[in-house]
Amino acid sequence: MSALCYIGDEATAAGFRLTGAQVAIPEAGEEAAALATARESASLVLVSAFVAARIPPRDMAAATLALAPLTLIVPDLRDDIAPPDLASRLRGQLGLEEPR
Repeated sequence: MSALCYIGDEATAAGFRLTGAQVAIPEAGEEAAALATARESASLVLVSAFVAARIPPRDMAAATLALAPLTLIVPDLRDDIAPPDLASRLRGQLGLEEPR
C-alpha cells in the first residue's frame, strides 16, 4: 500500500511524484474512478479542489468522512475553486459563529 496518492493537475502531480508519492491525473469523467483506485491503494489521498468539484458530491463526501484512508481536498494550481473552509465549519458546529 502506498503512503500517499495525489489526484490533480500535471504540474502539482510532478512535485508529488518527486517525493515518491503515487499520482493520478484523471481525464474528464474519470475523476471518481481515480478516487476509488487511490482509496484502495493509499493510506493518505490528496485531491485537488478542481478534481474534487468534478466528483459526485455523494462519493466525495463518503471519501472525506471515512476514517481510512484519510482523504483531503487541497488547493490546486489554478486556484479557481477554493477547498472547503474546515475551520469555519468547525466553529459553526461548535456554536462559535453562525453556520454558513
